[in-house]
Amino acid sequence: MTSPTPSAAAPLEVVADKSMLTPDPGGAKGAEGRSPGRLAWRRFKRDRTGVISAYVVIAYFVIGLCAPLIAKLYGKDPYTTYGQNQDGLLNDFGSPIKPNGGISSDFWFGVEPGLGRDVFTFLLYAIRNSLLIAAATTLLVTTIGIIVGITAGYLGGKTDYLISRIMDILLAFPQTLFFIAFWPVMISVLVPPENETPVWLTVVSLITVMTAFGWASIARLLRGEVLALREREFVEAAKVTGASPTRIIFKELLPNLWTPILIQATLALPLYVTAEAGLAFLGVGLTSPTPDWGVMISRGAEVYQSDITFMLFPGVTMVIFVIAFNLLGDSVRDALDPKTQR
Repeated sequence: MTSPTPSAAAPLEVVADKSMLTPDPGGAKGAEGRSPGRLAWRRFKRDRTGVISAYVVIAYFVIGLCAPLIAKLYGKDPYTTYGQNQDGLLNDFGSPIKPNGGISSDFWFGVEPGLGRDVFTFLLYAIRNSLLIAAATTLLVTTIGIIVGITAGYLGGKTDYLISRIMDILLAFPQTLFFIAFWPVMISVLVPPENETPVWLTVVSLITVMTAFGWASIARLLRGEVLALREREFVEAAKVTGASPTRIIFKELLPNLWTPILIQATLALPLYVTAEAGLAFLGVGLTSPTPDWGVMISRGAEVYQSDITFMLFPGVTMVIFVIAFNLLGDSVRDALDPKTQR
């Protein structure tokens, strides 16, 4: 028997893969290199909770910035005592005559018990003032924390030891108690007891005190990150090439720290919103007649047994803002660090 010759064998067919031959118009786009920021933005847009929270937070800041314009269109201001100037708003005991806190077409959120100020415009300006103090404090705390944390972590040695001990001392303080204790001391030094404290000085001193005791946590976190990063190969390579410390910090270290910085900032702002409101509730910081979330809640706590409406609006709006910003912080964290799962 003889084996079949190659000519007698069945011919072999080579089938070309059309997907390999036909260019994919979307393939080139998908193969393009995207920056980490663009990838994080794409992940964030897919998070519906984060997007809704971002819209809520933006709406609060827009309302705060446009509070004077909204009040002007509304036709009222937060300082006029309408209940004492107009008949039919408050009874002899200072409570709103109409139900639900005096809510009507003229006073959308009712009137304040006792003085009869318009609750709607008072709340607008309260949002404005509270967010201003919290945002300014968060910005200062984050900036100081970045500077101190990177300095301690990069320089090391005695500088790191000294800064670390200062951070340990600040972190050991019960912050709320020291806010209450230090703020009156600062005001008494700056303003004589017989003079009335200006509102702007109250705001500046409050931001200063909260900043002085608030930067240590983010500085401690960034110090640890820098201690780990400064031993990495890309930092050593930059040193070998003769890069200056400034260039190493701004070009090599700082780009790798934006994730923890943004996460800490998004967590800090609602923390300072509640801290400032708590201080105002305790009588430290802004006081009546200056609009503030804490001032409104403090006043509402005095009259809630007869009418809970005045306490309801500031409480609900503050809770919504804090929840939305916390959810936004979680979404930012998940977008910047895809390894985290919720």
